[in-house]
Amino acid sequence: MTATTETTQDVAISVRDLKTYFYTNNRCNKALNGVSFDIKKGKTLCIVGESGCGKSVTAATIMQLLPDLARIEAGEVVYHAERGDIPLHSLERNGAEMRRIRGAEIAMIFQDPMTALNPVYSVGFQIKESLKYHVKMTGAAAHRRAIELLSEMGIALPEKRVNDFPHHYSGGMRQRAMIAMAMACNPKVLIADEPTTALDVTIQAQIFELMDKLKREHGTGIMLITHDMGVVAELADDVAVMYMGNIVEAGTVDEVLRNPSHPYTKALLESVPVLGKGKNQDITAIRGSTPDPLDRPKGCQFADRCDFAIDKCQQMPPEEFMTSTHRVRCWRHEELSNAAS
Repeated sequence: MTATTETTQDVAISVRDLKTYFYTNNRCNKALNGVSFDIKKGKTLCIVGESGCGKSVTAATIMQLLPDLARIEAGEVVYHAERGDIPLHSLERNGAEMRRIRGAEIAMIFQDPMTALNPVYSVGFQIKESLKYHVKMTGAAAHRRAIELLSEMGIALPEKRVNDFPHHYSGGMRQRAMIAMAMACNPKVLIADEPTTALDVTIQAQIFELMDKLKREHGTGIMLITHDMGVVAELADDVAVMYMGNIVEAGTVDEVLRNPSHPYTKALLESVPVLGKGKNQDITAIRGSTPDPLDRPKGCQFADRCDFAIDKCQQMPPEEFMTSTHRVRCWRHEELSNAAS
């Protein structure tokens, strides 16, 4: 990947040519096959793409939360901490250094609150555990902070609900409790894997406002995984579009949304209804389905579903920079970009 103008002073986490493979039944799923991006300080990077494209695997790789049958085959994940650069890819998954970083400096909001919260401990206990371990808060101070966090998340009667167990909470409340845990230590990097899936739009707006406050006041770098292009347009500073383990297009939010240069990005935008255009607008679904990850086609992974495919697409196109920040992986990106403009 060609170097951009960003320096490590501006970047919280650098990911370079990351390859994460899953091994099952003597078969290999190349879940991430050469992914590169930066999570910048005080900025939001939105990663978008269909289910199965590798978004959640990217988050799990950064956090060193991969299952036993997965491993990082190549590439690097470097956390640019105040005390120096830390190669996360080479740290022991459950070693002392990774445990110190995870939750305190790099926090994650998981997609499924049912599996992320421990059912045998109260919600308050789980929030306070993080505060005591990472911030060294005393019991009374941690209890007050846990109540504050639940209140900020819009949970009614936080003084009472802090002592409740996860099964006493509704799905949306569990999601908010998990977000409270992630935000407890004011992390330097926040990775949010579809954090508002189970929430109504009012609470969604409240959560995104809190994330924006964290970004503004603490310079937190945010990596937001989402399917919602409306959220991307509203919150993102930078966008990376993923398909079958590759980033097919990336750039600033204006570059990607106003000048999409990969057929997959165009197809994603055309499949989203536009507010104000009424019921007669033409919404086009992306034809076909994603290929079998264990039996991938040669060359461009999107070619079989692409209206612009040519014979050359049987070879994987190189990543090319259209500007210093806008990059795309498509043989026909120039003519597609010119057609859009």
